[in-house]
Order: sequence, then structure tokens, then C-alpha cells
Amino acid sequence: MDGYWFTSDMFTVEPGEDEEINPGRYGRQLAAWLKAQLEQRGHNVEPVIAEDWGRCLVLSRDPFMLWVGCGNVDASADGAPPTGEIVWTCFAVAEVPLLKRLFGRPDTSAALSRLDSDLRDILGSEPAIRLVAAP
Repeated sequence: MDGYWFTSDMFTVEPGEDEEINPGRYGRQLAAWLKAQLEQRGHNVEPVIAEDWGRCLVLSRDPFMLWVGCGNVDASADGAPPTGEIVWTCFAVAEVPLLKRLFGRPDTSAALSRLDSDLRDILGSEPAIRLVAAP
């Protein structure tokens, strides 16, 4: 999965936040911050959705689903909150429903490219975020 991996002191693990999803999965503060940043760039973002793997920000549903996934990538094996520096991630996705794929796939490239560019700009312009390479 392509995307961005980074560290930052801007986001912390809130007590009990992984009870909404899976043990060791965090990102509530990251999702709220990223939602606000995307809205400042003109995106309409639905309320944050808790997923098994982290948080989802839906930007559009038609003619295809355009969304951003975000969360942490370094949970401990036992699901305990991390004690060291957390590596966060976010990634853009364009999902075309099956029927639309069967009857003429809509072009997702422009929307996905814009969203990825916005994510790169958002993360790159925040001094408290340090991009890291994915392992």
C-alpha cells in the first residue's frame, strides 16, 4: 500500500481509543487533524470512521469512493500502547464499485493524484512531522 510514514509529537494515543477498533490500533488525533487540513484545502470530508486497521476519512462516494486511511504502523504484539516513538501512516485510495467496473470504469487518476499531492503538501509543510521510509 503506497502512502506516507512519519513520526510526530503532535499526535498521542488517547486512553481507550483502540477499544473502538482493534487493540494496538490508534490514530484518532491524527485523523481529526488530517480532516481539518483536507477541509482547508477545499475537500468535503465526512465524519471520521473507525475501522479495524485505523481511521478512514471519506471525501466522496460517487462516481467512486475516494478516501484516506490513517493510523499507526508499529503496535506492540500484545496490543499494549506503544512506549517509544510511534510511526504514523496515511494513504489515499480510490475505490470503484463492482458495477461501475463492469459498465465502464470511471477515471480515478485526477482525483487520486490531487489527493495524494494534498497529503504530501500537508505532511511536508508541517515542521513537527518527520517523514520516514517504509520498512
